[in-house]
Amino acid sequence: MALHQLQRVGTQSDILGENPLWDSSAHCLYWIDIRRPAIRRLRYDTGEVDTWAMPDLVGSIALTDDARLLVALPSQMALFDPIEGQLQTFLSNLPLRHGHRFNDGRCDARGRFWVGSMHNITRAPEGTLFCLEGSGPLKPVLEGVSIPNSLAFSPAGETLYFADSLHYRINAHAYTPETGEMGEARVFAESKPPAFPDGSTLDAEGFLWNAQFNGGRLLRYAPDGRLDRVLNLPVDRPTCCAFGGPDMDILFITSTSQNMSEAQRQANPMAGALMAIRPGVCGLPEPRFAIHGPRAQ
Repeated sequence: MALHQLQRVGTQSDILGENPLWDSSAHCLYWIDIRRPAIRRLRYDTGEVDTWAMPDLVGSIALTDDARLLVALPSQMALFDPIEGQLQTFLSNLPLRHGHRFNDGRCDARGRFWVGSMHNITRAPEGTLFCLEGSGPLKPVLEGVSIPNSLAFSPAGETLYFADSLHYRINAHAYTPETGEMGEARVFAESKPPAFPDGSTLDAEGFLWNAQFNGGRLLRYAPDGRLDRVLNLPVDRPTCCAFGGPDMDILFITSTSQNMSEAQRQANPMAGALMAIRPGVCGLPEPRFAIHGPRAQ
Protein backbone atom coordinates (compact mmCIF):
# COMPACT_ATOMS: atom_id res chain seq x y z
CA MET A 1 0.00 0.00 0.00
CA ALA A 2 1.54 3.26 -1.14
CA LEU A 3 -1.13 5.36 0.60
CA HIS A 4 0.45 8.76 0.08
CA GLN A 5 -3.13 9.86 -0.54
CA LEU A 6 -6.32 8.61 1.06
CA GLN A 7 -7.54 5.39 -0.55
CA ARG A 8 -10.47 3.05 -0.20
CA VAL A 9 -9.57 -0.38 1.19
CA GLY A 10 -11.60 -3.27 -0.20
CA THR A 11 -14.94 -3.14 -1.99
CA GLN A 12 -17.18 -3.83 1.02
CA SER A 13 -19.54 -1.17 2.35
CA ASP A 14 -20.57 -0.92 6.00
CA ILE A 15 -23.90 0.23 7.32
CA LEU A 16 -22.21 1.51 10.48
CA GLY A 17 -18.51 0.75 10.42
CA GLU A 18 -16.74 1.26 13.75
CA ASN A 19 -13.97 0.27 16.16
CA PRO A 20 -10.96 -0.54 13.93
CA LEU A 21 -8.19 -2.47 15.76
CA TRP A 22 -4.82 -3.52 14.38
CA ASP A 23 -3.63 -6.95 15.51
CA SER A 24 0.15 -6.88 15.12
CA SER A 25 0.47 -10.59 15.90
CA ALA A 26 -1.96 -11.71 13.21
CA HIS A 27 -1.00 -8.94 10.77
CA CYS A 28 -4.60 -7.86 10.23
CA LEU A 29 -7.15 -5.16 10.95
CA TYR A 30 -10.42 -5.98 12.68
CA TRP A 31 -13.44 -3.70 12.72
CA ILE A 32 -17.20 -4.01 13.14
CA ASP A 33 -20.38 -3.14 11.30
CA ILE A 34 -22.74 -2.49 14.20
CA ARG A 35 -25.92 -2.63 12.15
CA ARG A 36 -25.18 -5.56 9.85
CA PRO A 37 -24.24 -6.87 12.50
CA ALA A 38 -20.80 -8.31 11.78
CA ILE A 39 -17.11 -8.43 12.58
CA ARG A 40 -14.79 -7.82 9.65
CA ARG A 41 -11.10 -8.55 9.16
CA LEU A 42 -8.68 -7.15 6.60
CA ARG A 43 -5.77 -9.48 5.93
CA TYR A 44 -3.03 -6.97 5.27
CA ASP A 45 -0.76 -9.21 3.21
CA THR A 46 -3.45 -10.26 0.71
CA GLY A 47 -6.00 -7.45 0.94
CA GLU A 48 -8.78 -10.00 1.50
CA VAL A 49 -11.68 -9.07 3.78
CA ASP A 50 -13.43 -11.70 5.93
CA THR A 51 -16.87 -11.12 7.43
CA TRP A 52 -18.48 -12.98 10.35
CA ALA A 53 -22.16 -12.41 11.12
CA MET A 54 -22.97 -11.71 14.78
CA PRO A 55 -26.21 -12.74 16.55
CA ASP A 56 -27.06 -9.20 17.70
CA LEU A 57 -25.89 -5.60 17.45
CA VAL A 58 -22.14 -5.64 18.02
CA GLY A 59 -21.26 -2.41 19.78
CA SER A 60 -17.54 -2.83 20.34
CA ILE A 61 -14.64 -5.28 20.22
CA ALA A 62 -11.23 -5.61 21.85
CA LEU A 63 -8.21 -7.79 21.23
CA THR A 64 -7.61 -10.30 24.05
CA ASP A 65 -4.42 -11.69 25.53
CA ASP A 66 -5.25 -15.18 24.20
CA ALA A 67 -5.58 -14.19 20.50
CA ARG A 68 -9.37 -13.90 20.53
CA LEU A 69 -11.73 -10.92 20.42
CA LEU A 70 -13.88 -9.64 23.26
CA VAL A 71 -17.27 -8.80 21.73
CA ALA A 72 -19.78 -6.46 23.41
CA LEU A 73 -23.31 -7.61 22.55
CA PRO A 74 -26.49 -6.30 24.25
CA SER A 75 -27.05 -9.58 26.11
CA GLN A 76 -23.49 -10.69 26.79
CA MET A 77 -19.77 -10.12 26.62
CA ALA A 78 -18.52 -12.90 24.37
CA LEU A 79 -15.19 -14.23 23.14
CA PHE A 80 -14.81 -14.75 19.40
CA ASP A 81 -12.21 -17.12 17.96
CA PRO A 82 -11.38 -15.98 14.39
CA ILE A 83 -9.65 -19.29 13.62
CA GLU A 84 -12.65 -21.43 14.53
CA GLY A 85 -15.21 -18.74 13.75
CA GLN A 86 -16.96 -19.47 17.04
CA LEU A 87 -18.53 -17.23 19.66
CA GLN A 88 -18.43 -18.19 23.35
CA THR A 89 -20.21 -16.47 26.23
CA PHE A 90 -17.78 -14.79 28.62
CA LEU A 91 -20.08 -12.67 30.80
CA SER A 92 -23.87 -12.86 30.78
CA ASN A 93 -26.69 -11.06 32.65
CA LEU A 94 -25.37 -7.63 31.75
CA PRO A 95 -26.88 -4.56 33.46
CA LEU A 96 -28.09 -2.89 30.25
CA ARG A 97 -31.49 -1.26 30.19
CA HIS A 98 -34.14 -2.44 27.73
CA GLY A 99 -33.50 -1.08 24.24
CA HIS A 100 -29.87 -0.26 24.96
CA ARG A 101 -26.71 -1.46 23.22
CA PHE A 102 -22.98 -0.91 23.60
CA ASN A 103 -21.05 1.60 21.55
CA ASP A 104 -17.42 2.73 21.74
CA GLY A 105 -14.91 0.72 23.80
CA ARG A 106 -11.16 0.63 24.54
CA CYS A 107 -8.69 -1.26 26.74
CA ASP A 108 -6.23 0.46 29.03
CA ALA A 109 -2.61 -0.69 29.27
CA ARG A 110 -3.40 -3.05 32.17
CA GLY A 111 -6.08 -4.86 30.17
CA ARG A 112 -9.27 -3.31 31.58
CA PHE A 113 -12.04 -2.84 29.03
CA TRP A 114 -13.87 0.48 29.10
CA VAL A 115 -17.12 0.59 27.12
CA GLY A 116 -20.18 2.81 26.93
CA SER A 117 -23.85 1.98 26.45
CA MET A 118 -26.64 3.98 24.82
CA HIS A 119 -30.30 3.77 23.86
CA ASN A 120 -30.36 2.22 20.42
CA ILE A 121 -33.06 4.55 19.05
CA THR A 122 -33.75 7.66 21.09
CA ARG A 123 -30.21 8.76 22.10
CA ALA A 124 -31.72 9.83 25.41
CA PRO A 125 -29.19 10.49 28.23
CA GLU A 126 -29.74 7.05 29.73
CA GLY A 127 -26.46 5.32 28.86
CA THR A 128 -23.58 4.34 31.09
CA LEU A 129 -19.80 4.22 30.87
CA PHE A 130 -18.62 0.88 32.25
CA CYS A 131 -15.30 -0.70 33.17
CA LEU A 132 -14.72 -4.46 32.96
CA GLU A 133 -11.88 -6.15 34.83
CA GLY A 134 -11.43 -9.80 33.95
CA SER A 135 -14.65 -11.79 34.29
CA GLY A 136 -16.43 -8.90 35.91
CA PRO A 137 -18.81 -7.76 37.05
CA LEU A 138 -19.33 -4.90 34.60
CA LYS A 139 -18.84 -1.84 36.81
CA PRO A 140 -20.78 1.39 36.08
CA VAL A 141 -18.55 4.47 36.32
CA LEU A 142 -20.49 7.33 34.70
CA GLU A 143 -24.27 7.61 34.19
CA GLY A 144 -26.48 9.82 32.01
CA VAL A 145 -24.63 9.29 28.73
CA SER A 146 -26.31 9.84 25.35
CA ILE A 147 -23.72 8.60 22.82
CA PRO A 148 -20.45 7.30 24.33
CA ASN A 149 -17.46 7.90 22.08
CA SER A 150 -13.80 8.88 21.78
CA LEU A 151 -12.52 6.44 24.43
CA ALA A 152 -8.73 6.52 24.31
CA PHE A 153 -5.73 6.60 26.63
CA SER A 154 -2.58 8.73 26.49
CA PRO A 155 0.67 6.83 25.79
CA ALA A 156 1.74 6.97 29.44
CA GLY A 157 -1.77 6.03 30.59
CA GLU A 158 -2.29 9.04 32.85
CA THR A 159 -5.17 10.49 30.79
CA LEU A 160 -8.46 8.91 29.71
CA TYR A 161 -10.29 10.65 26.88
CA PHE A 162 -14.06 10.35 26.57
CA ALA A 163 -16.88 12.12 24.76
CA ASP A 164 -20.63 12.12 25.12
CA SER A 165 -21.03 13.10 21.48
CA LEU A 166 -24.21 15.17 21.87
CA HIS A 167 -22.31 17.51 24.23
CA TYR A 168 -20.05 18.37 21.24
CA ARG A 169 -16.84 18.09 23.19
CA ILE A 170 -14.11 15.63 24.17
CA ASN A 171 -13.21 15.53 27.84
CA ALA A 172 -9.89 14.53 29.36
CA HIS A 173 -9.87 12.75 32.72
CA ALA A 174 -6.92 12.13 34.99
CA TYR A 175 -6.44 8.37 35.11
CA THR A 176 -4.67 6.05 37.53
CA PRO A 177 -3.54 2.92 35.64
CA GLU A 178 -2.71 1.03 38.84
CA THR A 179 -6.29 1.20 40.13
CA GLY A 180 -8.34 2.06 37.04
CA GLU A 181 -9.70 5.17 38.74
CA MET A 182 -11.10 7.87 36.43
CA GLY A 183 -10.86 11.46 37.67
CA GLU A 184 -12.98 14.54 37.05
CA ALA A 185 -13.54 15.82 33.52
CA ARG A 186 -11.90 18.82 31.94
CA VAL A 187 -12.78 20.05 28.47
CA PHE A 188 -10.12 18.95 26.00
CA ALA A 189 -11.64 19.93 22.63
CA GLU A 190 -14.98 21.22 21.34
CA SER A 191 -16.87 21.08 18.04
CA LYS A 192 -19.69 23.05 16.46
CA PRO A 193 -23.03 21.37 15.62
CA PRO A 194 -23.92 19.45 13.59
CA ALA A 195 -20.36 18.00 13.68
CA PHE A 196 -19.63 15.97 16.79
CA PRO A 197 -16.73 13.84 18.06
CA ASP A 198 -16.91 10.14 17.24
CA GLY A 199 -14.09 7.57 17.68
CA SER A 200 -10.50 8.50 18.51
CA THR A 201 -6.99 7.07 18.62
CA LEU A 202 -3.62 8.27 19.92
CA ASP A 203 -0.39 8.41 17.95
CA ALA A 204 3.11 7.76 19.30
CA GLU A 205 3.64 11.49 19.89
CA GLY A 206 0.66 11.61 22.25
CA PHE A 207 -1.59 13.50 19.82
CA LEU A 208 -5.25 12.50 19.62
CA TRP A 209 -6.90 11.84 16.23
CA ASN A 210 -10.67 12.18 16.24
CA ALA A 211 -13.24 11.31 13.57
CA GLN A 212 -15.67 14.20 13.33
CA PHE A 213 -19.11 12.79 12.47
CA ASN A 214 -21.11 15.15 10.22
CA GLY A 215 -17.89 17.12 9.83
CA GLY A 216 -16.25 15.05 7.08
CA ARG A 217 -12.77 15.16 8.56
CA LEU A 218 -10.24 13.84 11.04
CA LEU A 219 -8.82 16.28 13.56
CA ARG A 220 -5.43 15.87 15.23
CA TYR A 221 -5.16 17.49 18.65
CA ALA A 222 -1.99 18.19 20.61
CA PRO A 223 -1.84 16.92 24.22
CA ASP A 224 -2.84 20.41 25.39
CA GLY A 225 -5.99 20.37 23.21
CA ARG A 226 -4.62 22.65 20.50
CA LEU A 227 -5.88 21.76 17.01
CA ASP A 228 -2.76 20.64 15.16
CA ARG A 229 -4.00 19.26 11.84
CA VAL A 230 -7.13 18.74 9.74
CA LEU A 231 -7.51 15.83 7.33
CA ASN A 232 -10.51 16.31 5.05
CA LEU A 233 -12.28 13.13 3.98
CA PRO A 234 -14.50 12.11 1.03
CA VAL A 235 -17.31 11.14 3.45
CA ASP A 236 -19.43 13.36 5.69
CA ARG A 237 -19.67 10.80 8.49
CA PRO A 238 -16.39 9.17 9.48
CA THR A 239 -16.82 7.12 12.64
CA CYS A 240 -13.45 6.01 14.03
CA CYS A 241 -9.75 5.61 13.23
CA ALA A 242 -6.82 3.42 14.22
CA PHE A 243 -3.16 3.07 13.33
CA GLY A 244 -1.91 -0.18 11.87
CA GLY A 245 0.27 -1.82 9.27
CA PRO A 246 3.65 -3.52 9.83
CA ASP A 247 5.23 -0.21 10.87
CA MET A 248 2.13 1.23 12.58
CA ASP A 249 2.23 4.10 10.10
CA ILE A 250 -1.12 3.59 8.34
CA LEU A 251 -4.20 5.35 9.63
CA PHE A 252 -7.35 3.30 8.96
CA ILE A 253 -10.71 5.09 9.00
CA THR A 254 -14.22 3.64 9.21
CA SER A 255 -17.44 5.32 8.10
CA THR A 256 -21.21 4.90 7.92
CA SER A 257 -23.87 4.78 5.20
CA GLN A 258 -26.94 4.38 7.43
CA ASN A 259 -29.95 6.71 7.35
CA MET A 260 -28.77 8.49 4.21
CA SER A 261 -31.12 9.79 1.53
CA GLU A 262 -30.49 9.00 -2.11
CA ALA A 263 -29.13 12.52 -2.61
CA GLN A 264 -26.75 12.06 0.32
CA ARG A 265 -25.58 8.70 -1.06
CA GLN A 266 -24.83 10.27 -4.43
CA ALA A 267 -22.90 13.04 -2.71
CA ASN A 268 -21.04 10.48 -0.57
CA PRO A 269 -20.21 7.51 -2.84
CA MET A 270 -17.58 6.30 -0.35
CA ALA A 271 -19.95 6.35 2.63
CA GLY A 272 -19.52 3.07 4.51
CA ALA A 273 -16.02 2.49 3.12
CA LEU A 274 -12.90 1.55 5.03
CA MET A 275 -10.20 4.08 4.11
CA ALA A 276 -6.47 4.36 4.76
CA ILE A 277 -3.64 6.86 4.50
CA ARG A 278 -0.08 7.28 5.73
CA PRO A 279 -0.25 10.57 7.67
CA GLY A 280 3.47 10.84 8.46
CA VAL A 281 3.27 9.74 12.10
CA CYS A 282 3.02 6.30 13.71
CA GLY A 283 0.63 4.80 16.19
CA LEU A 284 1.00 2.53 19.20
CA PRO A 285 0.15 -1.16 19.65
CA GLU A 286 -3.43 -1.74 20.75
CA PRO A 287 -3.70 -2.90 24.40
CA ARG A 288 -5.31 -6.31 24.90
CA PHE A 289 -8.08 -7.29 27.26
CA ALA A 290 -6.73 -9.30 30.20
CA ILE A 291 -9.16 -12.19 30.55
CA HIS A 292 -7.94 -13.09 34.05
CA GLY A 293 -7.84 -9.55 35.39
CA PRO A 294 -5.60 -6.46 35.16
CA ARG A 295 -1.94 -7.10 34.45
CA ALA A 296 0.85 -5.79 36.65
CA GLN A 297 3.06 -3.12 35.11
